Amino acid sequence: MNQAHLHLLVNHVPILGSLFAAVLLGVGLLRKDDTLTRAGLVAVLAAGVLCLPAQLTGEGAEAVVRDLPRVSRALIQTHETAAELGFWVLEGAAALALFSLLLLKNASSRARLLAMLTLLATVLSFGLLARAGNLGGQIMHTEIREGFGTPDEL
Repeated sequence: MNQAHLHLLVNHVPILGSLFAAVLLGVGLLRKDDTLTRAGLVAVLAAGVLCLPAQLTGEGAEAVVRDLPRVSRALIQTHETAAELGFWVLEGAAALALFSLLLLKNASSRARLLAMLTLLATVLSFGLLARAGNLGGQIMHTEIREGFGTPDEL
């Protein structure tokens, strides 16, 4: 098993994890249910932690595939930039989730507001990570690239 294989194994977790966390947190906030809200915040934290392996295996995956035929270095760079942005937004959401949990524990009046900001950041991270995942898929799956089969697709 090489770095590319490891990257492929772990890179879907933050995308799906951030979606799951956002839905759970959103339902908790909508229903004003502290238990669901806490569970959603913990899920955001978990997604943030589980995003680390995807980020850490990216460089190694690049080293494995960058010189293969029909692999676009421009696509690799675009994917890397998009993934890094999504990573940092999810890490920010995880930090907000941690602070939200602390405020909830202390029964602060600002806990709900911070949890809403956490939800917003988590939804944004999902969108950014889903885009990064699509860009990453295009690296080896030429059939999903725009302009597939044309001389300028690389």
